[in-house]
Amino acid sequence: MRSRCTPALAVAALTLAGVTWTAIAQTRSTIADGVYTGVQAQRGKTLYDVQCLPCHGPALAGGLGPPLAGADFLRIWDTRSLADLVDKIEHTMPATNPGTLSRTQAADLVALMLQVNSFKAGSTELRGDDTLAQISIVGPATPPAPRASASVPIAPPPGNMAQVMRGILFPSSNLLFNVQNADPGEVKVGWQPGGPTNFSWVDWGAGIYAGWELVDYAAIALAESTPLLLTPGRRCENGKPVPVERADWVAYTAELAEAGRAAYRASQSRDRDAVIEVTNQIADACLHCHEVYRDRPGGTAADPSNKAARCVP
Repeated sequence: MRSRCTPALAVAALTLAGVTWTAIAQTRSTIADGVYTGVQAQRGKTLYDVQCLPCHGPALAGGLGPPLAGADFLRIWDTRSLADLVDKIEHTMPATNPGTLSRTQAADLVALMLQVNSFKAGSTELRGDDTLAQISIVGPATPPAPRASASVPIAPPPGNMAQVMRGILFPSSNLLFNVQNADPGEVKVGWQPGGPTNFSWVDWGAGIYAGWELVDYAAIALAESTPLLLTPGRRCENGKPVPVERADWVAYTAELAEAGRAAYRASQSRDRDAVIEVTNQIADACLHCHEVYRDRPGGTAADPSNKAARCVP
């Protein structure tokens, strides 16, 4: 499915919401239900020793790469589906030669990871089909975030809302929208300044990272930077305070962050159509907030877009 939004529209719409991810809501089982076999895990171990051990260590405890076992690993993947994990392995691993593992091999590696993480084996092998999306990863309960110490000063944000949007969120979202026009898989590392590309924030980035990597980074930037819209003390371009305590503003921010996370999941699948579909979520997330806080009627000749009225519902 092609997106209904274009890169140009992305610039005109980017602080809003309207994202719902329902994959986990449809999950029918969890990794605690015996979803792999011991024989499959052993195949995964044989493959792991050749393809994965140099980066992730002999006990899956990490090294050059992150750990694939333990509480931190499970906490990161908590509530995600096994489809997400198998997708990541199949399409992005091993890091030195991504995309060379089959889906069956990726499922075997996940079986090993479940075994090392002490999840029981069952009588049926983990298959690399649509059933993966119905199996949820369940990690340890997340402890409450520690409160900031009153003795630690928090500096006021140096940028206004427009600067944060134009410096981080607009470029990141527009790079994602560019997937509509060019296949990230065809953009190669080593692009030189002056050459055509649709996936460059700055020249050095396109010269070092492949197209899909840049899409990954844009999605992460969108998800990780969205909470900056809730920074206390931030002002809009017109000097009015950003309404960080209003319930609707908080909801719009959460929806945009979820759109960024959905974009990252889609990018990890290396499926161009999946990323294009997610751009609809990003466009909606932007539109919902802009309708309330940005696109204000009543402009003047001196201020046709009515910037003076922004950030006020």
